[in-house]
Amino acid sequence: MQRLCNPKITRLTGITRPNVIATMRRVQTFVAMVFIGTVFLVVYSTLKLEMAYSHKVPQDRYLTTQLPMEKEKEEEREEEEKKAEVPAIPHEDVYNVSFSVALRETIPQNAAYWNRLLYSRLASLDKGDKPSALDTHWSHCRETNQESLQANMHDFASYSALLQTFVQGINCRTPSVLISQPDKCVSEKGKAHDHTFLLFAIKSNPKHFERRQAVRETWGKEGVYQNGLRVRLVFLLGNLKEDDPDLDPLVSFEAKHFRDILQWDFEESLLNLTLKMNMLLEWTVTNCSNVSFVFSGDDDVFVNTHQLLSYLQSLQPSQASQLYAGQIINSATPLRDPNNKYYIPVSFYDGAYPSYFGGGGFVISGTFLKPLHSLTHVIPFFPIDDVYVGMCFKALKVAPVAHDKFHTFDIYEKDRENLCVHKSLILVHRRSPRQLKKLWKGIQSPFLTC
Repeated sequence: MQRLCNPKITRLTGITRPNVIATMRRVQTFVAMVFIGTVFLVVYSTLKLEMAYSHKVPQDRYLTTQLPMEKEKEEEREEEEKKAEVPAIPHEDVYNVSFSVALRETIPQNAAYWNRLLYSRLASLDKGDKPSALDTHWSHCRETNQESLQANMHDFASYSALLQTFVQGINCRTPSVLISQPDKCVSEKGKAHDHTFLLFAIKSNPKHFERRQAVRETWGKEGVYQNGLRVRLVFLLGNLKEDDPDLDPLVSFEAKHFRDILQWDFEESLLNLTLKMNMLLEWTVTNCSNVSFVFSGDDDVFVNTHQLLSYLQSLQPSQASQLYAGQIINSATPLRDPNNKYYIPVSFYDGAYPSYFGGGGFVISGTFLKPLHSLTHVIPFFPIDDVYVGMCFKALKVAPVAHDKFHTFDIYEKDRENLCVHKSLILVHRRSPRQLKKLWKGIQSPFLTC
């Protein structure tokens, strides 16, 4: 400023002191306006960007659901992880085992591995050991010693990978519970006919949502049917393999929405269906022990619910309390073809099978839940689940009741589109989800004359 006020400079430039001050003020005002304008543009751009993003988010339904609920979702995940750490606890009635000699008379005592396991357990039971003492905890239940396996089954190396896995885990029976429905069979006060008359317990796979939904919309629909009979539904799921797509979020959502999913932390496989049946018994004994009847079946069967309920209600009290009904398989023996999915090597099991019902669908009395649950702690798991159930009923000395309206091996091809044939049946196997809906709608049509 002093230099600008120099008289010599003033004469040369024509700038006086007042002019300098005015010029400086104009410069400062301009700079301030530029600064304010810049700040305004930055804020405006940020707001515009946020608004644009907020308008885009609703287009993605998954993000719309997830973003506002991240904290809640995280808490739910933590809660599920804690549940997964807790194994299923055997019910107290597991100690009350009544084992008839019928199974001993049916299954020979010989050198086959499974036969030896059975008679070893029976010997322990005869000595007074409790069934719980025969169990192995899930964390160390697998037999991985190849030398031990080879010593007990000389051709173990020739077993299929699936059968080898089953044999290694034959003592594994307490997987962690991932999803349960403890209130499924709880009666609400003041509600008439709230007792569960029939429980549909359907074996499914996490991948089979379409099948489950078809069952929910047709024969498995929960509610009160004729004569006030209450019907409830659960689906039994294991876990997918690690290299499969992760369906856990979808299964979790499905379970919360429909409240009919039961899931345990074991791998889905054909030979793990016996473990799945065991977990059903564990769950029903704990959460649904007063149910009158339990229907066990696959998720691709068609059930005429009205026919089934009519049949169950027609039973005499003595029959209703001792029911094990379905399509009977008599005089069956193990399949020895290694290429068959039901292949059983002689070194693993040697003997005939007791009479049993096809696993596609059968019905049992609720009074059998506790005895069956107890027996599963004594009788070693068998790779074929319906054969295993037959063994357990043989141990209870309960004769299977053959019913000609159960068709677990389907019906004649010429009758598969005949609605009148299906209207008179209780069960047929197999049907697609679309066929289920078509059949269910057809047999209930007021225009159908049979």
